Amino acid sequence: MLHPQRSLSELPKMSAASQVERAVLEEEFNWLLKEEVHAVLKQLQEILKEASRRFSMSTPGLESQLKQENFILGSSTMDQVKGVLTLQGEALTQADINLKVAKSSQVLHFQFREDKQWKLQQIQDARNHVNQALLLLNSRDETYQFKTGAEVNKLMDAVMLQLTRARNRLTTPASLTLPELATSGLMKMFTPPMPGDVMVNFYINLSKLCLTVYQLHVLPPNTTKNFKPTGSSVLHNPGAMFELNNNRFEVSHVHKVECVVPWLSDTLVFFTISLQLCQQLKDKISVFSSFWNYRPF
Repeated sequence: MLHPQRSLSELPKMSAASQVERAVLEEEFNWLLKEEVHAVLKQLQEILKEASRRFSMSTPGLESQLKQENFILGSSTMDQVKGVLTLQGEALTQADINLKVAKSSQVLHFQFREDKQWKLQQIQDARNHVNQALLLLNSRDETYQFKTGAEVNKLMDAVMLQLTRARNRLTTPASLTLPELATSGLMKMFTPPMPGDVMVNFYINLSKLCLTVYQLHVLPPNTTKNFKPTGSSVLHNPGAMFELNNNRFEVSHVHKVECVVPWLSDTLVFFTISLQLCQQLKDKISVFSSFWNYRPF
């Protein structure tokens, strides 16, 4: 519909002006596809290579051997639990745990058997997702010519999906039931063997390596206490109940200690920066897309 005050002679001028504007935008968009997209991809590759390197730091002077790091969890004298954990890449290669038994001065001591190590699946999965993101980026080297914004968006979405999954693996520990904890392979790794009234769990939460120790007591068969099995959780509370091998247990004490793993902190920062770069590139593409979809006259 024509504006009442606009003469027909003005229309070709506006149309010509819009054609010039469109030509300029097309030139800018082509520059974005040809130059800027590859600059962002190169930046993403460098950041994610650094993130990947954090998962496999080598021992100085022994490049073929993964670096071993010791972490002390619960160093306060007030803590009922103290753990010294040795992390090598994605594996706990040694765990030394002291537990002060509640209501007594007894201290229980456990450590991994010499032939055992515990793989932290969260770290392994996060590393795999980072490497998948790098494979996606490597599939489009600087000689590749992107034809459309949609093609760039598709690549960014795929990279962002892998990075989000990597971050989620570190920020979301697995929820387990108490019977699953009691029967996990982790319980068979210690010497002396864990007594039946103690359970442990290791997991990553953000950049922290966490150790949880549960002390249990057996509920008498004729107990009048209302028995209600507890569902899955990352951290169970005192009073949680479960049944195993026809015995009913209740959690009497829960001890959680943790320690920051610096390279996991670095990795989470790399994920955040990379996700922001992907989103910024998508936003630039959408600015041009909104222009193509908008027809003022």
